[in-house]
Amino acid sequence: MSTAHEQAPAGKAGADKPIIAPVDNRSYVAGDKSAPLRHQTIPEMLRETVSNFGSREAITFPLQDISLTYEELARRVDALAAGLLALGLEKGDRIGIWSPNNLQWILTQYATARIGLILVNINPAYRLSELEYALNKSGCRALIAAEKFKTSDYLKMIRTLAPELETAEPGALRAAKLPSLEIVIGLTDDPGPGIYPFSKIETLGGEAERARLDEITESLTPDDPINIQFTSGTTGAPKGATLTHFNIVNNAAHTVGRMNFTEEDRLCIPVPLYHCFGMVMGSLGCVSKGAAMVFPGEAFDPEETLLATSRARCTALYGVPTMFVAMVDHPRLKELDFSSLRTGVMAGAPCPIEVMKKVIDRMNMSEVTICYGMTETSPVSFQSNVDDPLEKRVSTVGRIHPHVEVRVVGEDGADAPVGASGELWTRGYSVMQGYWDDADKTSEAIVDGGWMRTGDLATLDEEGYCRIVGRLKDMIIRGGENIYPREIEEFLFTHEDVQEVQVFGVPSEKYGEEVCAWIVLRAGSSLDEEGVKAYCKDQIAHYKVPRHVRFVKELPMTVTGKPQKFIMRDQMVEMLINGN
Repeated sequence: MSTAHEQAPAGKAGADKPIIAPVDNRSYVAGDKSAPLRHQTIPEMLRETVSNFGSREAITFPLQDISLTYEELARRVDALAAGLLALGLEKGDRIGIWSPNNLQWILTQYATARIGLILVNINPAYRLSELEYALNKSGCRALIAAEKFKTSDYLKMIRTLAPELETAEPGALRAAKLPSLEIVIGLTDDPGPGIYPFSKIETLGGEAERARLDEITESLTPDDPINIQFTSGTTGAPKGATLTHFNIVNNAAHTVGRMNFTEEDRLCIPVPLYHCFGMVMGSLGCVSKGAAMVFPGEAFDPEETLLATSRARCTALYGVPTMFVAMVDHPRLKELDFSSLRTGVMAGAPCPIEVMKKVIDRMNMSEVTICYGMTETSPVSFQSNVDDPLEKRVSTVGRIHPHVEVRVVGEDGADAPVGASGELWTRGYSVMQGYWDDADKTSEAIVDGGWMRTGDLATLDEEGYCRIVGRLKDMIIRGGENIYPREIEEFLFTHEDVQEVQVFGVPSEKYGEEVCAWIVLRAGSSLDEEGVKAYCKDQIAHYKVPRHVRFVKELPMTVTGKPQKFIMRDQMVEMLINGN
């Protein structure tokens, strides 16, 4: 197997230009290395930005009339960091955050990094079983949680898992189901028994804690783990991708660098902070350049996003294609001024060419870019340039990022020829440290000298543009959310009436794909579709709950007993077309 590419083959190289392997026609590209990587931690990057751009606006929620300069942000971050130290938290401890987008999320992101706490991002859509797993797998000593969001009552769910909170002193939780968790912090001012209010933590630190801040920051190294992001796993349980300062500081800088960001830019971030899109490409990306973060609200709403973008005079906007679809056809679009907009990122799913045309025409985003990556690679590996032709921006995911290598591996284990499809492997500074507390899964994903197997099927052309042509496994992408069928299957198997189940994706005009489940019931069962959905409710995230459920007598299998999901999918599509 061809595994080592320390020396890229000779070829044309320039600022941010890929180097392709022309001699033997191999699908291998290496990003430009002329500019050095940043060897710094997140708090060092923030300190540098405050020094250079302290009086500039760092963060604003224009619809909520909230705004902080970089100097003000740094003061709030230090106050929170000192408060967390006063609670007894120490470098290397894990602290979860379970909340939609808000100012407290950003403060937590930088305060935890300031003192070396490992921030565990918990999806706001998670329900009881997922929350319990994430907290226990990562060994969280503390959890910061919003009160409510949409249909989720976070504090109620926490109390369901940890009823001991009712009689516990704040900070002294001892819960049977959550043995590592000691401290719960609620974002509301009155979170109830056993839970600290967030506002109190900001005032808890004294002179002794503040005096320790710089000492702790100086003890951190760029290679320290600082963030755990749970991504669904093919084994059924989410896996905690463990990212370092070095991983995400550099990926953030390269992503906004591809869009030519400076301190003059203002980025609208309607994508979630719990995900790399918001936290790394958005928040850290802005800090890397001294640009302003603009948040429309807690979660994506097309009207709020349009209003915030216009009022804050944003120059850039992030979103998945479904978000842009909702915005470009919104009735209020024409009455708002988007003359300040020029660039942004569209990622998470393929972009239809008509949508891209409307985004450029109606929202003035002539320099919008496309990105591809995965949580395990911090996340971006490929991104289009601001001046790439429209056809390249809709048919490819752009070209390789700086300091990243990619190869397309054929079924024979060797690099595929240029233009041929194979599994995309990537290597470089951006590859995660590993899956938290899961050496086996880490060794399956990161192989042969640091190559991360993405599981995606791709091609590379002669110019180094990458096309994602499929998935090695059967992952579903619903509205930009990655869903692994095995996780849902294993959950449904816990229902006593389910004998066999297979989960797969079917096409959806709105979301790209929807979740479908085929179930073989145990004899005598009366379980119906609504019963399946009710069983899933409040136990798994809403976007994982099957949209379509069909009960069958048997599942199509190969002669060796492997389920044939492609047959199920084709039959289901036909049923849906015929209205069955």
